[in-house]
Amino acid sequence: MALKANAIAPTYLHRSFFTPQAPPLPPIKRYHRYNTHIRLRCRSSLVDEQQKEVVSFSEPEKSLIEALIGVQGRGRSVSSQQLSNVEQAVSVLEGLEGVRDPTNSSLIEGRWQLVFTTRPGTASIIQAAASVKDGKRILFQFDKAAFSFKFLPFKVPYPVPFRLLGDEAKGWLDTTYLSPSGNLRISRGNKGTTFVLQKQTEARQNLLLAISAGKRVDEAIDKLISEYRNENKFQQELLEGDWNMLWSSQMETDSWIENAANGLMGMQIIKNGQMKFRVDMLLGMRFSMTGTFVKSEDDTYDVSMDDAAIIGGPFGYPVEMESRFKLQLLYNDGKIRITRGYNNILFVHLRVGEPKQV
Repeated sequence: MALKANAIAPTYLHRSFFTPQAPPLPPIKRYHRYNTHIRLRCRSSLVDEQQKEVVSFSEPEKSLIEALIGVQGRGRSVSSQQLSNVEQAVSVLEGLEGVRDPTNSSLIEGRWQLVFTTRPGTASIIQAAASVKDGKRILFQFDKAAFSFKFLPFKVPYPVPFRLLGDEAKGWLDTTYLSPSGNLRISRGNKGTTFVLQKQTEARQNLLLAISAGKRVDEAIDKLISEYRNENKFQQELLEGDWNMLWSSQMETDSWIENAANGLMGMQIIKNGQMKFRVDMLLGMRFSMTGTFVKSEDDTYDVSMDDAAIIGGPFGYPVEMESRFKLQLLYNDGKIRITRGYNNILFVHLRVGEPKQV
């Protein structure tokens, strides 16, 4: 029976996969370069039923989810502080009593999405023979591999003679934590790689995944706002900090400086009642535009941006620009912020650091 570790397809786990007599089923052929997963062939799945259930996480599991918010590319873009927070949350969960003998539990069955790994891989498909050694460890041996690219209608064979590598093509994967709810799994590979996988993702994660994929972002925004307003988790204040612009509902125009002045790129810094747009340029130069904001309604601010300059080292070249608009705060949890700003454009910002001097 074959196991496919696939960087762009879902993971399907079922105990019957490890039964030699079970006839194989054809793999599901759905790939996307942004959603990295691992896939296993299986005989059945509980996906439909699981998707209808409410996502449930314990407090230690929520700490891991919170640490993962803002980590982009499943670990490709992660700061040292973010990595430390994730590793600490993983360590806490591995020290708790999860499901015993997870590979023998029915909770491991289903579709698993890879949300984080310490070794983000390429968009390659790797096929391997697999077997269960004990209640935690799966043994595998790579058989063949291929690269799958979005811009090509076919797979490119991976030039590695796995069958000639002997023990070098073998490995194992331990499930170090499986949540009692069956929604979260942590695994470690024989090369020290850590994997965090989920069956179901929460609304904030779904929004970040939609932004990465460039699809159905508006739908994910509506769902997030609706869910968190109903739970009274919404903060109606502009919080200080460095906010990186992840997405906007308007495409950038041909004018670079106009995009920067309207907040369509770069960083937004809020501190001491001031707002700054900052965009890094070439050769250490940057565009900076500073202004003020005043709260006019419960969730709306009047913003006035009028101090623009192109800065290089200790020198600055003033730019005559001015922008006034209303900023409506639609969602804010201290980490992700959704606003409606200039020209009624929707913005999604991610808080990435401590406030800096404006």
